[in-house]
Amino acid sequence: MTHTAVAIKKDGDDTFKYTFDCNIKSLYDRKKLPKKRVIHMPTRADCCEVFCFDEQKVNRVKSDLTTQDTRTAARVFKALADDTRMKIAYALCVEQELCVCDVANIIGSSVATASHHLRLLRNMGLAIYRKEGKLVFYSLDDDHVKQLILLAMVHSKERE
Repeated sequence: MTHTAVAIKKDGDDTFKYTFDCNIKSLYDRKKLPKKRVIHMPTRADCCEVFCFDEQKVNRVKSDLTTQDTRTAARVFKALADDTRMKIAYALCVEQELCVCDVANIIGSSVATASHHLRLLRNMGLAIYRKEGKLVFYSLDDDHVKQLILLAMVHSKERE
């Protein structure tokens, strides 16, 4: 499998950029790469020692990303990134539907605070509400949201 590799070498004020094709095996057998084309980076286990990428994979993923709405998906995670809203979302997973007063008691806040968080979840498309007399009941918008929240909770338990 051939990859395109880019090596950057700094020599004083000058920067040299080398672009070359390399065999993925050669990345692991550094003796096969010309010495002047290898980037010597600080040793870190979580970082590549050379900059080398698979052009076909990169182009395929870039093309696919143009059809995805990553901004909206990121907003979903941003809404759930708040601990209080995650607690509310999890409570709605467990009980299907809760009134604002129930949510306030569950999270230990005022009704106004609970209402604020529930409204944000609703505006983000994660929750829906219905009014029954003077009470307002919230539930999760659909099963996808519930699966996402429950999956996050399972994952967090595995990380402990």
